[in-house]
Amino acid sequence: MEYGKLRVMISGGGTGGHIFPAVSIANKLKELNPETEILFVGAEGKMEMEKVPAAGYEIVGLPIVGLQRQLNFKNIVNDALVPFKIIASVCKAKKAIKRFKPQVVVGVGGYASAPLLWAASGKGIPCLIQEQNGFAGLTNKKLGGRVQKICVAYEGMEKFFPADKIVMTGNPIRSIIVPCTPQMKEEGVKEYGLDPAKKHIFIVGGSLGSGRFNQCVKKWITEGCPRSEGVDVLWQCGKYYKEGVDQFMAEQTAKNPELSSIVHYSDFIGRMDLAYAAADVVVSRSGASSVSELCAARKAVVFIPSPNVAEDHQTHNAMALVNREAALIVKDSEAKEKMMKSALNLLREPAKIAMLEENAGKMALPDAAQKIADEIYSLV
Repeated sequence: MEYGKLRVMISGGGTGGHIFPAVSIANKLKELNPETEILFVGAEGKMEMEKVPAAGYEIVGLPIVGLQRQLNFKNIVNDALVPFKIIASVCKAKKAIKRFKPQVVVGVGGYASAPLLWAASGKGIPCLIQEQNGFAGLTNKKLGGRVQKICVAYEGMEKFFPADKIVMTGNPIRSIIVPCTPQMKEEGVKEYGLDPAKKHIFIVGGSLGSGRFNQCVKKWITEGCPRSEGVDVLWQCGKYYKEGVDQFMAEQTAKNPELSSIVHYSDFIGRMDLAYAAADVVVSRSGASSVSELCAARKAVVFIPSPNVAEDHQTHNAMALVNREAALIVKDSEAKEKMMKSALNLLREPAKIAMLEENAGKMALPDAAQKIADEIYSLV
């Protein structure tokens, strides 16, 4: 295929699970033709407004907001404003389309992608959506009938989308995520100050952290984690929780100075490739990007699906691996009692770790960004 210069608009966001795939697609398009021009569209105030420019791309923010399910005064006001913000967002999206003149538009999910794809498809511009999860999101389901191609990462997506539009591509992941090697493990251990003589557990609750995971780690610490000899923990606590974790760790370390050599925490992990490589066992939410990256890295993982997602899609994502003996699962409601216990028990079973790693690797689709790029070019 000849990869000529394109003008592409990409929309979606809200979490790293949408942003990182979007940036991966953009990076692949620029790799195929450096002259390709890309404009992102996101939601004002969301993390894409920070992460996308940091990746080197221009982004336009829309005033779009999503409906809130929890009933309180603030959310009632928010939901009352949603129709007006949708109209304003569609108008702003139309202006961006008129200015940028895209040849193709890509949506990666999240409500931020709806106004752009609605406006673009109405103007006859070819559109493609990428659904990361095993249970399709509401925005993508609504857009499925208006777009030309739907790139998916799981089998059985015909129940959400027209079968003739579906293409199995997998989820695009960051190019640094590759099967872990002994050299990467050594580098990761040094990067995060871990003890090479110990086993390592990496706890990551998504790009924003997880309050539930933090509760579980705190409980484990207060119950005397130093008795778990031979184990280091690398813990991504999330920026929203960092201040509270700082205070907790200061109090606990004052009681037990040994703790600082056992628990290594940070609000955000920049080099996920090295964190995965350093880990013998990973504890993770089962967002689509996390699942795809863990398969690509070939890691043994204990999934704890978030209950705070639409249609319980993280459980669907995790079970796709669990059913193939490629991961373990613990319910969020049971995490306080079982999360750390499950990870520590798995550390004691090297044969089971090896089996999970091998089976996870078989489910990896590492060339997803290239496949999606080819589909984009086929539309143009």
